[in-house]
Amino acid sequence: METCKRCFLLSLAFLMVFFENLGTNVVFGFNGNYKHHSPHFSTIQGIYDMKDVEDDGWQMVETKWNQFIVNGQPYYVNGFNTYWLMVMAADQSTRGKVSEVFQQASSVGLTVCRTWAFNDGQWRALQKSPSVYDEEVFKALDFVVSEAKKYKIRLILCLVNNWDAYGGKPQYVKWGKAAGLNLTSDDEFFSHPTLRSYYKAHVKAVLNRVNTSTNITYKDDPTIFAWELMNEPRCTSDPSGDTLQSWIAEMAVYVKSLDAKHLVEIGVEGFYGPSAPARAQFNPNSFATQVGTDFIRNHQTLGVDFASVHIYADSWISQTISDAHLQFTTTWMEAHIEDAEKYLGMPVIFAEFGVSSKDPGYNSSFRDALISTVYKTVLNSTKKGGSGAGSLLWQLFPEGMDNMDDGYAIVLAKSPSTLNLISLHSSKLAIFNSMCSWKCHWGCKKKNALETIIYHDDL
Repeated sequence: METCKRCFLLSLAFLMVFFENLGTNVVFGFNGNYKHHSPHFSTIQGIYDMKDVEDDGWQMVETKWNQFIVNGQPYYVNGFNTYWLMVMAADQSTRGKVSEVFQQASSVGLTVCRTWAFNDGQWRALQKSPSVYDEEVFKALDFVVSEAKKYKIRLILCLVNNWDAYGGKPQYVKWGKAAGLNLTSDDEFFSHPTLRSYYKAHVKAVLNRVNTSTNITYKDDPTIFAWELMNEPRCTSDPSGDTLQSWIAEMAVYVKSLDAKHLVEIGVEGFYGPSAPARAQFNPNSFATQVGTDFIRNHQTLGVDFASVHIYADSWISQTISDAHLQFTTTWMEAHIEDAEKYLGMPVIFAEFGVSSKDPGYNSSFRDALISTVYKTVLNSTKKGGSGAGSLLWQLFPEGMDNMDDGYAIVLAKSPSTLNLISLHSSKLAIFNSMCSWKCHWGCKKKNALETIIYHDDL
């Protein structure tokens, strides 16, 4: 079907479904036990079903200047984090939690999940020692990837942690010391050639893995949205940023040498460093300038396809809840969207954001206000064709996993107001993704009659 004609028909059909459902409460459920009345879910499902009719297959995500695209059409992201998927899938008694969280996420239109493709030397370790893997845990990661595809959810797979949870940078240093290396700092993970080689070997093992559930090599699987080099890399021993920059430059190119098809991102939190002193005013505190990361410089590196930013006002500014957190969130996001447009020419995803229920003054209304602030800022960029390409909640949980809750868990079955916010934002992005195409003369940057629908706060 001619692309422009397809755009028109999809948009017309979507409008018919949208207006039909404005006055209708549609019942949907996660597992048959919990049901919620929402005017939005059927709209999302309707547009997804229509897209499937004309779908050319499960295509790789690409970038074109400052937008993600799939099969020639913009791909704006409403997604989530669930880091523990592989570990839970490694035990048959808990594997069902993986399916459960994917089903719930899909039911509210979430399309991208960020999760760990590492567990180094810990409980249920994937990598028990350098280049020595537990095949059963690798099969668990295979299951996660195959199950994500089943629910049409793409994965951002992170390859190592900066922190000691699930091993990470400190575990690599422990391995180095056990091998006889004279190491004095965890930051030598970034500089010591042996530790760099350990990391590269892990990257190679994951990217070249043939999925035992699908028989598809990871580096060939469109289910994988992107590779993330590291979760929240910091190198405080070198505030100049040179050490971390050297590591990013080497590893981004290395990943691309193994897999030129998938996107690559770094995983940084977004702090401004020495290369952009004028932007340091947007950092949440003075310490952020000293952690060895440098948002603009880092993302100008060859092989890096899009920018990542995290948002934790309750960790960075003050733990006590206040409206200042919302103000910071807006300013922080707008600054990075501007940088992505002016200096980087790439999309930016706000890859972690949330607020802890353990914070003084916390209530669910504030969490909803924070989520609304993030979603509104993304949409303000989206409607202008800007670089604000999406956001990922930290973090989505099914019921019955309280023991792993760090305070940030969102259980949709217990949070109807939050569920509505997520569902509505998904429906807005679904409209945008279906209406606009790079192949179509009806450009995304043009204002149109649907603006009052897509961006009206009451809908």
